[in-house]
Amino acid sequence: MARQKVERTQDSGFIDKLVSINRVAKVVKGGKNFSFSALVVAGDGKGRVGCGLGKAREVPDAIRKATEQAQRKMIRVPLREGRTIHHDILGHFGAGRVVIRSAPAGTGIKAGGPMRAVFEVLGIHDVVAKSVGSTNPHNMVKATFDALMKATSPRQVAARRNKKLSDIIGRREEKVLVAVSEGEGSHE
Repeated sequence: MARQKVERTQDSGFIDKLVSINRVAKVVKGGKNFSFSALVVAGDGKGRVGCGLGKAREVPDAIRKATEQAQRKMIRVPLREGRTIHHDILGHFGAGRVVIRSAPAGTGIKAGGPMRAVFEVLGIHDVVAKSVGSTNPHNMVKATFDALMKATSPRQVAARRNKKLSDIIGRREEKVLVAVSEGEGSHE
């Protein structure tokens, strides 16, 4: 079946998006048994996101199962200024490969298909992402999650290196200042 996107907000504050529905058939002695599998991503719009796969004889049951699984398997992603990621990330799952890059304010979500659904429920407003490889929605969502699990914040980096946060963030600003002073920022 075709990919569909349905968005729901539940009483619990989670946003659910249906990424894909697939009709599968099991051939048995008496004919074919049809069932449906649904891939759903759920998030709170503030840095938590999860994905789930549900299978059932009817579409609503499959979506309900997938939504429950997505809400159980949530991960937290550190966001920069509550709108983008802190650094560029590569993720892969099977043949699916994704490249996720942080973007300046006002860029919007430049991502295709299943990745867009993940970013929308996660609460990211500015990001540029590219899928390289498989276009299978399951692989793309899982590759996106692989990338998001690798995301770190400057605070986590500072704690891991036993440094102060100002040392880590200060270096980021120094690189920009050095690049501009050396003339890399001007295109004359």
